[in-house]
Amino acid sequence: MSSPGGPTPETSARLQDVPPPGRTAVGTDTADRGFWHGRSGLVLAGLMVAFSLYLIYGIVTMEVPEGTDFPGPAFFPTILVVVGLVLAALLVLHYLRSPEVPEAPESPDGRTWRTHTDWRSVAWCVAGFFLFALTLEWLGWILAAALLFWFVARGMGSRRPVFDITLALLMSSAVYLAFAEGLQLNLPAGFLGGI
Repeated sequence: MSSPGGPTPETSARLQDVPPPGRTAVGTDTADRGFWHGRSGLVLAGLMVAFSLYLIYGIVTMEVPEGTDFPGPAFFPTILVVVGLVLAALLVLHYLRSPEVPEAPESPDGRTWRTHTDWRSVAWCVAGFFLFALTLEWLGWILAAALLFWFVARGMGSRRPVFDITLALLMSSAVYLAFAEGLQLNLPAGFLGGI
């Protein structure tokens, strides 16, 4: 029997189910996690800015022959720079305004989250972009772009390497033909250029 004005056994049981302020229903602190809690997407925005700055450096140091007709070799990289910086700015605004805090875990062990950052996938994609940038001049557009496509497909969960590399070679060859023949832009041919 509870004292007058005190909680009854029923209300006490209900109060025990309510998490204290600053904690979620699964018992994890959200108030003292710091600035980065729920904002890991800012890393992607930083990578996009870094890639855009790398492209800007390439555009500024590019040797364009005089009398080159529009659109010229700097046109497509400039579009990529603008799109990359705009998307990075939108990502920063999104994660600053509404952090994506992981929801309650699905599994009873409390270790499997419905929302999380898949760093393995991010690593595959970032490695593909760096490898593309480092090997473009030597491998040429067709092979380097196909390698980039394969890395991204692997990062996104594809487990069909033969199909992926075949599709990657077809796509990179089509883009090469479109730019080289359609727009008269010289994409790097690499060591295949002498064949």
